[in-house]
Amino acid sequence: MSEQRGSIEEESIADLARRLVAANTDGWTPDGVKALVAELGWTWNGPAHDAVLTGRSSGNARLRPVGEYEERYTDGESYVELAVPLATAPLEAAAQATAFRTVQQEVTAALGKPSVMGSHGGLGPFYDSGPIWGAPFMRWRGSPDTLELRAGKAGPELVLQPTGPAENWFWRQGIGEEHSISGFFGSNRDQANAGLGFPGGWTARSWETVTRSLGDFLGALPAETTALGIRIGMPFYGRTERSAPLLFDVTCGDRLSIGCFAPDDVDLAALGWGTVADHPGTASVFSDDDLWRVDAGGPGEPKGHALAELLVATAKAVGVSQPTDLIVGGEAEYVDGYYVNYYGLGLRTG
Repeated sequence: MSEQRGSIEEESIADLARRLVAANTDGWTPDGVKALVAELGWTWNGPAHDAVLTGRSSGNARLRPVGEYEERYTDGESYVELAVPLATAPLEAAAQATAFRTVQQEVTAALGKPSVMGSHGGLGPFYDSGPIWGAPFMRWRGSPDTLELRAGKAGPELVLQPTGPAENWFWRQGIGEEHSISGFFGSNRDQANAGLGFPGGWTARSWETVTRSLGDFLGALPAETTALGIRIGMPFYGRTERSAPLLFDVTCGDRLSIGCFAPDDVDLAALGWGTVADHPGTASVFSDDDLWRVDAGGPGEPKGHALAELLVATAKAVGVSQPTDLIVGGEAEYVDGYYVNYYGLGLRTG
């Protein structure tokens, strides 16, 4: 994907990704970063400045120095990332998701399948907030450095970072407090993931917490799955005094569809569920025409909070008495060769 800037041909995203992976950061010290910038052929005016002049049409790169929120996770590094914008797009979810997907296809063609993928959710590395539309990422894990394709404020970015601080930050969020970790995290069997640690999760203690976490997840899901090029199938089971039947089937690729399996003695129409006639676009998703369902739409369209309220109200109507009895089916943990932990939901998986 080479672009023309006047008479000068701009380096392709694929070539840039290869150079970043091969770059020598020399411990992310000031001298190491100075040499890195020179190696890349860019211009940096020294430690007092975070902007790196790249000459790329998508904008200049940014260095992130170690500060108050980064220091406790580092081990001698002076910087924790070099972020390079790759493209800009309108801030609408569909445009951002498409821009991310276009770039990730080019980077994946150059570097192979990423060893880690997922969503940062509302809590990005070192406590940054991600874009409202979604926070997908793909990561080519390495030692001592990792390359991440991340959703930036205006479009996708390639982020070169020392592996230790980023993973140390993530690990230490596993303190068990509600919302201490957000998003979802998937890893595959790539040898690059040897030694990869996984933080502990947290448990939702109230239906209000479930409504918030589920709403955040569902609202961004089709934008994130579209960007990542994945499809998630997520069954939900509800444990009652008698059994733990399947309640919902959340299916999301380019669109989010939810099927409901609640028993006939629950008035699902009154709760807000529709039929295949109401949501004809779901006919190819759910083969049973008698199944109650919702077509929540594509990137940027789902009303996350309203969907969460619908699922919670239905679970309660069936007899699920507490959040710990709403269970994500274990099938959801396997997505396109990745084992996925849905940290942001705060729900048990079994």
